[in-house]
Amino acid sequence: MTEARAATEARAKARLEVRQARPEDARAISALVRRVYDELPAYRMSEIRGQLNNFPEGCFVAKMDGKLVGYCASMRIDGDVALKPHTWDAITGNGYGSRHDPTGDWLYGYEMCVDPKVRGTRIGRRLYEERRALAERLDLSGIVFGGRMPNLQRLWRKIDGPEDYLAKVQDGKIHDPVLRFQLANGFEPIGILKNYLPEDKKSRAYAAHMVWRNPFVDRDQPTKFRLPRDVESVRIATCQLQARAVKDFEEFIGQIEYFIDVAADYEADFIVFPEMFTLMLLSFEEKELTPLEAIEALSRYTPRIRKALSEMALQYNINIIGGSHPTQKEDGDIHNVAYICLRDGSVHEQEKIHPTPNEAYWWNIKGGDSIDSIPTDCGPIGVLICYDSEFPELARRLVDEGARIIFVPFCTDSRQGYMRVRYCAQARAIENQCFVVLSGNVGNLPNVGNMDIQYAQSCILTPCDFPFARDGVAAEASENVETLTISDVNLADLSWARAEGTVQNLNDRRFDLYRIEWNDTPARSGDEETHGHPAIGPHTAGGG
Repeated sequence: MTEARAATEARAKARLEVRQARPEDARAISALVRRVYDELPAYRMSEIRGQLNNFPEGCFVAKMDGKLVGYCASMRIDGDVALKPHTWDAITGNGYGSRHDPTGDWLYGYEMCVDPKVRGTRIGRRLYEERRALAERLDLSGIVFGGRMPNLQRLWRKIDGPEDYLAKVQDGKIHDPVLRFQLANGFEPIGILKNYLPEDKKSRAYAAHMVWRNPFVDRDQPTKFRLPRDVESVRIATCQLQARAVKDFEEFIGQIEYFIDVAADYEADFIVFPEMFTLMLLSFEEKELTPLEAIEALSRYTPRIRKALSEMALQYNINIIGGSHPTQKEDGDIHNVAYICLRDGSVHEQEKIHPTPNEAYWWNIKGGDSIDSIPTDCGPIGVLICYDSEFPELARRLVDEGARIIFVPFCTDSRQGYMRVRYCAQARAIENQCFVVLSGNVGNLPNVGNMDIQYAQSCILTPCDFPFARDGVAAEASENVETLTISDVNLADLSWARAEGTVQNLNDRRFDLYRIEWNDTPARSGDEETHGHPAIGPHTAGGG
């Protein structure tokens, strides 16, 4: 038997796989956590996406016979935060892992769970070993977490507070399976964290502040890691599109394909088109339609739009942010939808969350009810359609989920309307330390309602700090002319700015004072999300 064949057969017989978690594991992770901690609120899918996107190297899964049976999540953080009193919400960025600091000296573990059906197979120990190996590889000072004390409530009357409980567990006078496991794995308590996780009734919201110190690191003073000024270049093209009459669908698609072809010739990774860029399809109607007739007519083109954009994304090897297009859903409601067609052939949708008063009145457009980051080969991105960019909560959620570029297709008829979008988009870039890309319509379409006049100056906006353009504008088009504006952005500059910038908006949020509570539905199984009741709060298994 050859060595290659022997290795192949050995792999074929392997029943256990421990590896870095991937985005496609998200639903199975949610189902696992739900099985393990049915007494605690479930993770929202957005939180799991954030954990996997913000520090993928710190998230691991274990699969037994093809089924996901273990998960742990961690992030880097500074010792000034990790070794002082804190809550789970504050240190994790409300469960998203968004406070990950690439210059942090400690690895912070904020999730660890193992399927009860496979306990005894040392899955937890294997996951701890992966986390420990990561800390050693990164030359970190050690690992920190808040460990649950699940027998505390049951034994409350027999002890003199959580400190006494912890001491008795260490002395072997009280049995606590979680703490015993952590002590056996080389962790030592340095204190008690109060109000760590209010939902954890069994632990009375307390947690043991646990630490493992890296034996290969000998420091008198903590080391502040510096983030290398790497290059992670992405080329972005924004199309400022001229509204023009076309004779049929093929002529319209020909106009769109022209700009996609040019952007591809410049080797752009993304091209973004304006909001409602498909209104040109109304120009060859025999008569001017009423607003409702127009929207219904446009919606009939939806399958052809999706198919054409998806085929061009594959053909030209470019990710296409398909502006937005009115789409009639199965329940009869019309939504304003961006179709994001990626060069791997996948198609994603993002509905406009906030229709403008004009859209709601004339076109009866309804708002969507979900917004999430979209995985691409250049990392997670987000899409905010026009008016949505004026609501800061939406952009913050996308960035918490890991998005570093937010695309804003817009359609405005006046300079005042444009400046509302522009100023708000610039604010989103600053407060979230991300890139924001605007794309708008210009020109007019006679006999097409709501396209009488258009105003746009499409642009690529940056945070305002030293690595970026002096005025926070990487590139911008001339006002009200059809053009393609292209610029390279360096995603690594965002990482540097968030860790070492003049201001650090994401890290400096006051999680002890405020939070955004999303009315999402937590996922309960590996295949679908539940519907009908809202999530009741953040979830963590604790226990590191």
